[in-house]
Amino acid sequence: MKIEQYISQLLYRHQCVTVPGFGAFLTEIQSAHMHENTNSFYPPKKLISFNSHLKNNDGLLANHISKSENTNYENAVASIESEVVIWKSILEVNQKFTLKNIGELSFNTEKNLVFTPSENINYLTESFGLNSFVSPSIKREISIPEIEKIIVDAKEPIAFIPEDRKTRPYLKYAAILIVALSAAGSIGYKILQDHVAKETLLVETAVQKQVQNKIQEATFFIENPIPSVTLIVKEEKLSYHIVAGAFRNEKNAQKAYEELTESGFKARRIDANKHGLFPVLYGSYATYAEAHQAMEEIQKSVNPNAWLLVKEL
Repeated sequence: MKIEQYISQLLYRHQCVTVPGFGAFLTEIQSAHMHENTNSFYPPKKLISFNSHLKNNDGLLANHISKSENTNYENAVASIESEVVIWKSILEVNQKFTLKNIGELSFNTEKNLVFTPSENINYLTESFGLNSFVSPSIKREISIPEIEKIIVDAKEPIAFIPEDRKTRPYLKYAAILIVALSAAGSIGYKILQDHVAKETLLVETAVQKQVQNKIQEATFFIENPIPSVTLIVKEEKLSYHIVAGAFRNEKNAQKAYEELTESGFKARRIDANKHGLFPVLYGSYATYAEAHQAMEEIQKSVNPNAWLLVKEL
């Protein structure tokens, strides 16, 4: 019996669910919160914790199982005790054990039982339908005073260097023109004004272009960019295996492996055991629940002698 599904059902309605002889799963409501670094918003939820000292049978889990399975209370208690024995044996062999939709139990270096809650389900019914979301930061337009500050604070100040006379011959011609037109009256003076205004406009346009270039550099240059993030994907360990058979002849093991592969199984061959036999597997699984379900299906439809091997390969 997979009692974790009944524990999961009770966590929606109760603050404490005790597994007799093993420990108790406790819930605590956490308010909605925001993660400032990622701009992520999270709804209220129930946080699950585990207390290995609360082992006395309060009747909650056994009553729920007896009603769900349509059996008496004594059979439900016996089923819980049997499941607890399996959990403890798995913990002794693998040092960790996963309960679907609840969390993972494992031993730390001091041999104390540590619980890591599952993040894929929210047991707070008031938050039904509410998911976490990311809100991008608001980008504001830069006002004129801020642009002026950017220009002042830029690392390389804008330098306006007067051009050499050789690079501006029009000034020489302007001086000659002044002398030539000094006697030409008001008409000559008007021509001179137009020419000077035209040359001034050219100079102002060039200066304005330099200003715009510096504004762009000050606005878009990031001195300390955020370092790139390298994602390391941890390969999931498969510790539960369904054994099709163990062969003394390696050729027979290879033949059985090929037949299982052709039948659609994710078959595997592992190294010979201490008895010199070559095991062939129907497949491997990350959790006991998945492996147990697959084994039941294989025993019903393919091989009634299939059995479960718990070993980290």
